[in-house]
Amino acid sequence: MSDKPEVPQKGPYILEMEPGKYYWCACGRSNNQPFCDGSHQGTEFTPVEFEVTVKKKVGWCGCKHSKRGPICDGTHNNLLQDN
Repeated sequence: MSDKPEVPQKGPYILEMEPGKYYWCACGRSNNQPFCDGSHQGTEFTPVEFEVTVKKKVGWCGCKHSKRGPICDGTHNNLLQDN
């Protein structure tokens, strides 16, 4: 089992979000990106809870390497091709 998450997308998922709690997929295996669908079971990864308090666009991290957790910080620009 790898200690690195899979990279489903090298770039953010820009979505208009309604207020509420969301669970961002940290492992990269979910078929419901960028959100958790339970595919992390059996790995060391767990989803990250994130609360949206007002309706707004959110740039969810798609590469799973952001230093800001579920929010894209541009790290995908520095990933090697094999990630």
